[in-house]
Amino acid sequence: MNLDMEGFRRNLAEVRRKIAAACAVADRSPSEVVLLPVTKNHPADAVRFAWESGLRFVGENRVQEALGKMEEADPALAWELIGPLQSNKARKVAERFSRVQTVDRAKIARLLDRYAGESGRCLPVLLQINAGRDPAKSGAELEDASALLATALECENLRVDGLMTIAPLSNEPEVARRCFVALRECRDRLSQEFDLPLRELSMGMSGDMVDAIREGSTMVRVGTALFGQRA
Repeated sequence: MNLDMEGFRRNLAEVRRKIAAACAVADRSPSEVVLLPVTKNHPADAVRFAWESGLRFVGENRVQEALGKMEEADPALAWELIGPLQSNKARKVAERFSRVQTVDRAKIARLLDRYAGESGRCLPVLLQINAGRDPAKSGAELEDASALLATALECENLRVDGLMTIAPLSNEPEVARRCFVALRECRDRLSQEFDLPLRELSMGMSGDMVDAIREGSTMVRVGTALFGQRA
């Protein structure tokens, strides 16, 4: 990462400007959108830059990479898992992460529930939905979202905060936009069916966060726009 604190703060100011502009277009308050810096494949300095700039959450894709960085970070920093979760990592994740955004199948929900219970925790989670119907992306199919939520709600040691998606890679902005609309509509259906708020909609990254915010995102996961290209 060829970036110093001054450069990071310039990038942070520009990302916040874009968030505010997108919120203005959507007639929303910038306070409704949380910026989650994504430190995947960046050194521990990236985490330090975020913390010292007042950001209190970071997102990581890989469990082992995150665990290593946790040892060097302020213990008050909250860590969100935003990458695929393998069964054999579920215990560590349930013990160490503040929230898991990638619960995409019943097996993972039940494992996290078990290990969170053994750790005496109630673990916040998001259900990952493949709202863009992209075969290259993880996530439950839209048609399976209701069953997945029903399973997660049976887990006494999980708290379902909302939904997450990753838009398909495309040069056409409408592809991402349709994905975000589909996730929001899925949330609305589930909220009505289960009488739950499901407030969190984690959608949008460096390249598509503006459209995501316009379609209702409450959290954008931003790495490249803050820290530069990954190694």
